[in-house]
Amino acid sequence: MTIRVLVVDDSGFFRRRLTEILNSDPQIEVVDAAVDGKDAIAKAMTCKPDVITMDIEMPEMNGIDATREIMKSSPVPILMFSSLTYDGAKATLDALEAGATDFLPKRFDDISNNKDEARNILCSRIKAIASASRTTPAPGRPSQPSALRQTAARPVTKPAPAAPIPSRPAKRFSSSDFDLLAIGTSTGGPVALQEVLIQLPKSFPLPIMLVQHMPAKFTEAFASRLNQLCAITVKEAQDGDLVQPGVALLAPGGMQMELEKRAGRLQVKVREETDPMQNYKPCVNVTFESLAGILGNRVLGVILTGMGADGREACHKLKSRGSTIWAQDEATSTIYGMPAAVADIAEQILPLKEIGKKLATNS
Repeated sequence: MTIRVLVVDDSGFFRRRLTEILNSDPQIEVVDAAVDGKDAIAKAMTCKPDVITMDIEMPEMNGIDATREIMKSSPVPILMFSSLTYDGAKATLDALEAGATDFLPKRFDDISNNKDEARNILCSRIKAIASASRTTPAPGRPSQPSALRQTAARPVTKPAPAAPIPSRPAKRFSSSDFDLLAIGTSTGGPVALQEVLIQLPKSFPLPIMLVQHMPAKFTEAFASRLNQLCAITVKEAQDGDLVQPGVALLAPGGMQMELEKRAGRLQVKVREETDPMQNYKPCVNVTFESLAGILGNRVLGVILTGMGADGREACHKLKSRGSTIWAQDEATSTIYGMPAAVADIAEQILPLKEIGKKLATNS
C-alpha cells in the first residue's frame, strides 16, 4: 500500500526537494503540498494523507498550532522538521506535545553526511510512523492494516506474534528491591517520559537514569522542560554527576552515559562515542549494560515506546543478573519496537499511564 504524504513548508525550494526525495521511494507518494499552517489544516481534511511532514516556523500559522488543530479535526501522524538549536528543540518539544509523532533535522546534512543514507533514513521514518499510527482514522481514510503495523514496528529479527501481547501486570513494586530506576525510549519518548515522571513524588527514593534518543541541544531543552513540570529534579547529565534519590539524569544528546563507581560512590560517566558502527548516541544498550556490571540484580529497567530494538541485549543481561524489566504495552506505544524487543522477558507490560502510577504508589 502506497503511503500518501502531505508536505507542509513555506519554502518552495524545500517543498520541491522533499517531494523529489519522497517520490523516489516506490512506497511513498506526495499527494499535495501546503504553504503554511492554515493551508495544511485544509488540505489534511481534503487529501486525507497517511503522514504529514511539517515545518515549524511558517507565516499565517506555525507548525505547532497547525499540528494541534489537525490532531483535533483529522488526526494523522506528523513528522516535524526542526533546526538543531536550543530554540529549535523547545519548539519541537512543543510540537510533540501538541500531537506530532516524531521529528528530524531540517538540514539533511544533519541527518547524515551521506545523501543516500539521509534519504533512506527519511523514507524509513515516514514508513514507520505511517505503519505504527494509532490515531483514529479520519472519515474516508482507511486505517493502516495490522500486518503492516506489526512489520514496521517490530524488530525484523523477531517475527510478529499473531496477536498483540497483552498487558502483563505482576507482583507488587517496592522501591526497596532496587537501587536505581533506568528508563530507555525513542520515538514517542518525550511525551511518554513526561507522562511517567510527572507522577513521581519529590520524595521518590530511587536515583533515575534516562536515555532518550535525541540530538545535542535537544536533551538540554528537554531536561529543562521536565524539571519545570516534575516534582523530582531532572537535569541533563554531566560527567561526574552523583546518582541521588529523586534526581533523574538525562543522557546528553550525541554522547554516551554510563554508571561507574569511584571511591565507593556511584556516579555517571559521560563520554563521546568512538565506535563508528554505533548508531544511537545516546544508546540504551550502553547505559543499561553499565548498570548490569555494577548493580547486578538491583536495577528496575523500563523500556518505553521507540523504533528499533535498542536496549534488548542489555535488558537480557540485566535479567540474567536478577534485575527486573518492565515494558510499555503495544496499545499505548507510538512505535512498538523497543518494548516489543523486551516483551518476552518483561515482568510487567503496562499501559503508559500505569507505569508512573505504579512507581509512585508503591515507592
